[in-house]
Amino acid sequence: MASIPSASAPATSSTPGNGANYRGSFAIMTSLFFLWGFMTVFNDILIPRFKEAFTLSYFQAMLVQFAFFGAYFVGSLIYFIISITTGDPIAKLGYKNGVVIGLLISATGSAIFLPAASAASYPMFLAGLFVVGLGFAMLQIAANPYVTILGSEKTASSRLNLAQGFNSIGTTIGPIIGGFLIYQYFAKTGAHGADSVKLPYLMFSIVFVVLAVIFFFIHLPHIGEGHIERGASALKYPHVVLGVIAIFMYVGGEVSVGSAIINFLGQPTVAGLTAVEASKYVALYWGGLMIGRFMGAVELSEMKKARKQMLLIVIPLLAYLLLWAAKSCPMEALQGKSLGDIFALWGEQFRANWAVFRLYLPFVVLCWVLFQFGRGLAGRTLTIFSLTVVALLLTAILVGGKLAMWCVVAVGLFTSIGWSNTFSLALEGTGVLKSQVSSLLVMAILGGAILPPVQGWIADVTKNLQVSFIVPLIAYAYVAFYGAVGHRIGRENLASEPAS
Repeated sequence: MASIPSASAPATSSTPGNGANYRGSFAIMTSLFFLWGFMTVFNDILIPRFKEAFTLSYFQAMLVQFAFFGAYFVGSLIYFIISITTGDPIAKLGYKNGVVIGLLISATGSAIFLPAASAASYPMFLAGLFVVGLGFAMLQIAANPYVTILGSEKTASSRLNLAQGFNSIGTTIGPIIGGFLIYQYFAKTGAHGADSVKLPYLMFSIVFVVLAVIFFFIHLPHIGEGHIERGASALKYPHVVLGVIAIFMYVGGEVSVGSAIINFLGQPTVAGLTAVEASKYVALYWGGLMIGRFMGAVELSEMKKARKQMLLIVIPLLAYLLLWAAKSCPMEALQGKSLGDIFALWGEQFRANWAVFRLYLPFVVLCWVLFQFGRGLAGRTLTIFSLTVVALLLTAILVGGKLAMWCVVAVGLFTSIGWSNTFSLALEGTGVLKSQVSSLLVMAILGGAILPPVQGWIADVTKNLQVSFIVPLIAYAYVAFYGAVGHRIGRENLASEPAS
């Protein structure tokens, strides 16, 4: 077995001289995590919208995810081929330029929605999503390893969980705003069917261009770990290869659940909710990731135990209140009402939603309990949380009604730390190979393109959407394996590896 380069390899370019610079750079990068979280979750709104507008089967509607996440695979594959033939592109371009390129590509993809809506062309919408995904692939390749190396490798999972927490703020408010814009606001102005997505994506395109200009002019210190030699060296390490599979399964499982929620909650045997009502539970699903990731950032950090325990209580409480307030937001009242009336209605809905949120609270408490069993170890926590997801999905498959509904919605809480912990465990000890490993891991986001259509196909064949949740169940079972065993395979002789 090839030896893994030391994580302490010297930087090849300027490195920030103090912690303040690292914190500033980290804060800037979190804006990207928020943005792609906000926009990615719009796919969950597009699926039922396109299904209705173009009279699609579940399989055809899930091609939304295939186009979007398939682009991650294509973009990352191109990056990987370039890295093994000519060297790491990020080392040459720098993180900042990588981000700018990614933003401009995403702006182009969003702009394609305008002619797609005018032509009422589902394939053209898919093409636009594919281009957006290409841009996001570049953003992910640059941002994820950059965050992990803004400090010690031991606390990389903590930093990535914190950044992903801001990503989850975007995924929390995205469905609420997206559901309102696509199903209500633009529909009331005369838009109908697929045409209702045109203006929201025009806004996205403008935002991407503005951010590209901002990132072009700001200073981001380059702290890369060196120029990657030609060749596919990263593939020689078993824990990296198994980590790529784990990311494939994790993203595929997470996206499959999120993609099916609106249709699942609309089933008469489950909750019988309308698309607008169910879209707010999509926010609750992704909001669970926000709670779990902020808690994971604390639990996996090196702060003192007393402070850690205090924050593990305060953070989920504040995040829980944010979710409660977000779900209670009277988006439909924003038209034609005064600010005072809007806040009065918001307060009424906030109180009324206690009947809903009291049923979600036990899952938040369980999340806190499981973090205690995780003992601040990335691998152990990943295993415990993934097995919990398996148990929730199995329950949702075997039973119906509100219990099945809440089991599926609560998956968000326990899938929360999956990406960050898996990504950081796969990067551990890879030194100068980090960017190449990152491109492989981002390539594995292909799981989000493959597993949702597979779940949709099973739902079509069995005529039972509930049974189709076997797909994410199997995916999370593998992630649990990686957390328990997979990330250790072939690494017994790596003396610098932290316990996990």
